[in-house]
Amino acid sequence: MNKRHVFLVLSFLLLAVSACSPGLNKLAPGEEKNGWKLLFDGKTTKGWHTYGVKEVRGWEVKNGELIALGQAGHEGSANDIVTDAEYENFELLVEWKMSTGGNSGIFFNVVEDPKKYPAVYATGPEYQLIDDIGFPQKLEDWQKSGANYAMHVAARPMAKAIGEFNSTRIVVNKGHVEHWLNGVKVVDYQLWTRDWEALVTNGKWKEFPGYGRAKRGRIGLQDHGNQIWFRNIKIREL
Repeated sequence: MNKRHVFLVLSFLLLAVSACSPGLNKLAPGEEKNGWKLLFDGKTTKGWHTYGVKEVRGWEVKNGELIALGQAGHEGSANDIVTDAEYENFELLVEWKMSTGGNSGIFFNVVEDPKKYPAVYATGPEYQLIDDIGFPQKLEDWQKSGANYAMHVAARPMAKAIGEFNSTRIVVNKGHVEHWLNGVKVVDYQLWTRDWEALVTNGKWKEFPGYGRAKRGRIGLQDHGNQIWFRNIKIREL
């Protein structure tokens, strides 16, 4: 095959890939028909608000990315954001990249009741996001990326290097939950079982009687005082 033929083949392949790729913060062909919706339009914070507050604070949208500015904890601020809508059974896709030494999380079944739950982490289970290698303190296995924070350990380390985007998939269906990280299922558990209750009452959440009890709620993204970038946030209700 001569150089011209190689060039034509490569050009065709690139065009084919481009035609199938949805682009940044867009639905791929057929996704909308299959029930997928964007939770982030790539331009605004529409559909989100800071927990317990009407507007979004401490976040910005830039270059098609939803960015936590890392201001949580400054002057008592808590800048975790949650969706305006609530969900029960769903499949969630999120892409994220972490700052060096950073820490964050994705929450679900969040009950927005600041008088009862002072913060997002006090109510909804957390899919952990963290710099597994560069975090300044020693991490327990249940603190590493992909884990069900303080509850279930991720099966294997799958997070990419700092500066690279990771792909997260969370499936919640009638109490059965799967955590996927970069195409690999790393956690699988069932909500509200005896084992679940034992982990709650005997672990980190024993002082939080409402933790993980809700059957539906908001999706949450955490500002833990570090910068983190999110994009391509999509959800499909089951």
